Amino acid sequence: MKKLTVTPKYPRVALLVESSRAYGRGTLAGVAKYIRQHGHWSIFFQEHSFYDIPEWLANWRGDGIIARLDNDAMVKIIDRLRVPVVYLRHIVPTPKAPYVITNNPAVSHAAFEHLKERGFRHFAYCGFNGADYSDERRDSFAQYVTEDGLRCHVFDEKQLPAKGDAAKFEDEGLTDNEHVARWLQSLPKPVGLMACNDMRGQQVLNACREVGIAVPDEVAVVGADNDVTLCDLSDPPLSSVVPNTELIGYEAAGLLDRMMAGKKPKQHELLINPIGVVTRRSTEVLAIEDRHIAMAARFIREHACEGVDVSDVLRAVPLSRSTLERRFISIMGHSPKHEILRVRLNRAKQLLAESDFSLDQIAEKIGLEHTEYLGRIFKKKVGITPAKFRARSRTNDAADRLP
Repeated sequence: MKKLTVTPKYPRVALLVESSRAYGRGTLAGVAKYIRQHGHWSIFFQEHSFYDIPEWLANWRGDGIIARLDNDAMVKIIDRLRVPVVYLRHIVPTPKAPYVITNNPAVSHAAFEHLKERGFRHFAYCGFNGADYSDERRDSFAQYVTEDGLRCHVFDEKQLPAKGDAAKFEDEGLTDNEHVARWLQSLPKPVGLMACNDMRGQQVLNACREVGIAVPDEVAVVGADNDVTLCDLSDPPLSSVVPNTELIGYEAAGLLDRMMAGKKPKQHELLINPIGVVTRRSTEVLAIEDRHIAMAARFIREHACEGVDVSDVLRAVPLSRSTLERRFISIMGHSPKHEILRVRLNRAKQLLAESDFSLDQIAEKIGLEHTEYLGRIFKKKVGITPAKFRARSRTNDAADRLP
């Protein structure tokens, strides 16, 4: 008699994680990594936004849930299902289920240190008042600034938050552009500003541009969550704190796996520290209170690749050559001529890494007449030839951008 083959029963797991944001996609990648390493799950997942409830959830029959959606009704449905659940964000009122979330105070500390390293003595925070993650990042950022003996200027600091979910506060916050712009104009300059997330950071950059505030010279902006697409679409590209979303998803999956096996979680809340800060143009600056040197540095950054030299800088600022040289070296640590070359080489690196332009084309695009000079000065300053730099950049991943 032929033996029947029994198909093993895999745990049925619902992933209620939004895929519309980089944060959610990162956690899903972490869950997938855990499954590849530790066994098979039958996954129930559909793409949705931050606050959608899948229609199939109410009548679903499964073994466990990982949830990051921001919706009170969803929490009630999950409670009725009576299966192990791990949350990837705070839920109010707090359920008995465990959390695996980003350490928000650590995010704020990374942003503060990033701005502090650039010499800022004035700090500001712009968030979505009432959104839990934003308020937590705001309070911890202000605390770090205060502990350093300085003042933190907080957007709408006297406004009491209303009740609602995070998505509601974000939707309402994105309509207050004029209010944000007026607040930015009132800040002391130069100021280092933390935005609660990249969405808010992009809005701050838009507001700065609309009222003529120079970024990063007058306001340097760092966001959080490192949504690469959103950061690169910002003008200028937005620096951001990088959460370890893959580890969050991996740890959440491991915790749920143990809970489905009947084990009780050892802790109610697991906080995951961020990886670091990706530096983009929104914070590529040293805080310069000397207005004329700030003007000179901004002119160089904006026009270095147009073939300008120090004489062009002198026409942009009301200083003699000797005064410009002396004050520029005192503040920046090198001469205006060196700064022009630095900006050109950074642009050359970007073009080598991100384009297929020839060396002749790159030399032209950064304001150099002779390709031979580019090759010679690149190797002298960078240590390798442009060709080797391009080859290496194609094999390195995005983590290499971290300082």
